[in-house]
Amino acid sequence: MAENVSPPATPLARAERFVWLTARVLEQRLFAHHFLGGGADPVETALTAYRNDDDGYGHALEPDLRGPVSQPLHTAHALKVLNRIGRCDGRRVERICRYLTRISTSEGALPAVHPSLRGYPAAPWIPVVDDPPSSLLATGPVVGLLHRNQVWHAWLFRATDYCWATVESLEKTHPYEVAAAVAFLDGAPDRPRAAAAARRLGRLVREQDLVVLDPGRAADVPVPEGTPRGAPLRVRLRRRARFAGPRLVHRPGDGPGPGPPRRAPGGGRRLARQLAPVGARYGGGRPPAGDPGGAAHAPGVRAATGLSGRTAARRALRRPGGAVTRPRRAPRR
Repeated sequence: MAENVSPPATPLARAERFVWLTARVLEQRLFAHHFLGGGADPVETALTAYRNDDDGYGHALEPDLRGPVSQPLHTAHALKVLNRIGRCDGRRVERICRYLTRISTSEGALPAVHPSLRGYPAAPWIPVVDDPPSSLLATGPVVGLLHRNQVWHAWLFRATDYCWATVESLEKTHPYEVAAAVAFLDGAPDRPRAAAAARRLGRLVREQDLVVLDPGRAADVPVPEGTPRGAPLRVRLRRRARFAGPRLVHRPGDGPGPGPPRRAPGGGRRLARQLAPVGARYGGGRPPAGDPGGAAHAPGVRAATGLSGRTAARRALRRPGGAVTRPRRAPRR
């Protein structure tokens, strides 16, 4: 493409030019919404183009899957977009939950790929089977996001139980599965249980070398097949869990339900501390970024900003066994 203008001077201008040259309309409108003062309506209009009559989403919204048919991964992507523009509520989410109910497995969870994809192009690492099993990769991020937005629907009861059972029984795992588990734990309403699961998950990640904490050792550490070298697992958990109140999309036709669980606000940052060594980030030979002190983390590694608190007084103290503790606070009212 011929150059019509001089190269942009600032990083934001270069990013904007890249978006206009290469991105889909949906990403262009998301960029405008986040950085150029654009509204949320154009984003939702662009997203609606991917929605099908069954209330799911298709048409390569998630680029690994092509074809027009609705798929769990497409629908999870749509929920992420709605979350980013503050519209993960109301009738639109009720329709999505109805779709999730229809395609769920016998365990009440989501399959990674629905058999309707057969015959359409897909990435070679995504198999299509007639009776797909439940998948934490597909279910965890969706359940966590809905809980974070205080959505409650009949579908969430069994899906949440599935996520708890799967996350708490993980043994041999891989980075993508860990990321899905973190997405679930980040929004799970039972914060003490989520913190305990995060501590266990952090130990599994370090024991199985799923993250390289020392950039200088990256070439010497065995990396599971399919894990890019020099690209450690990055997890960043929400800082706060503050919401005005539950957004209820459970309808009478969905059947009886016990109602939304009680929630303890402010749990996200406590959970983040448990995974702080996992969340240490670096790349391409750059030194780790994060707190000046870093005393609460693995030797030579500083946790990413926002994962360990804003002041030294809030930093966690490391126990010999690797668990992380902090002074108890009275619950907020």
